[in-house]
Amino acid sequence: MSLVSTDWVEKNNKNLKIIDCSWHMPNVNRNGYNEYLQSHIENSIFFDLDKNSNFNTDLPHMLVNNNEWEKIVSKMGINNKDEIVVYDNSDVLSSCRCWYNFIYFGHDSKLIHVLDGGLKKWNSEGKKITAKIPEIISTKYSAKELKNLVKNKSQINDNITKQEFKVVDARSKERFEGKVKEPRQGLRSGSIPKSICVPFKELINENHTFKDKKEILKIFKNALGQEITTNIVFSCGSGVTASVLALAYSLINNKYMPTIYDGSWAEYGKK
Repeated sequence: MSLVSTDWVEKNNKNLKIIDCSWHMPNVNRNGYNEYLQSHIENSIFFDLDKNSNFNTDLPHMLVNNNEWEKIVSKMGINNKDEIVVYDNSDVLSSCRCWYNFIYFGHDSKLIHVLDGGLKKWNSEGKKITAKIPEIISTKYSAKELKNLVKNKSQINDNITKQEFKVVDARSKERFEGKVKEPRQGLRSGSIPKSICVPFKELINENHTFKDKKEILKIFKNALGQEITTNIVFSCGSGVTASVLALAYSLINNKYMPTIYDGSWAEYGKK
């Protein structure tokens, strides 16, 4: 149950740990944390994608190490057995990256969900929001990295010839084909050799909900051929929208565990 409805979250709010993971592209002049301070779903806590990333690299949104993740989640007051719902108010569905991070660090995948439609749908239905910040009592969270769920540049390069897995890029076709400049400075245009493009926006409805499983299946089959395999690695600009594809793919393949090229084009496209 990777996706949950607004009605389900409203009904079960008191039994959940709810996370606002709103993050915006640098060029849209919005701040997820400031928006959270103004209004959020009751009892939700904020997860900062930028601050909760690896600062030992110049690449954005890279995974922290196991100890750092334990500290981050413990400070959020989350326990290993907690059922978690992540949402966002972002055009790039940044909640999916937080969902991926929890799975990567060993949280039970049955206990981590994304709110379908996010805050946009929640607000459109007139559901309760607040500016009150919940009290957080620190915990002792224990993490265990599932290192097979992430790929590095060396593995991506090796795979160009070996073709042991398919690389699927979530960026727009214009960026994938190198027809437009990258939004981040210092990157060339283009894509990873032999990768496939499935723009994440093709999987999302106008109200920010995911399309139904039949439509998602059709989109992936058109891109990948008829075989729905587990040997898929998702990439994008900086590891955020790759997670949108990973979640969508997990909806049509319950054996799939989300696997990301963490550096994505921010690393591979360096000039």
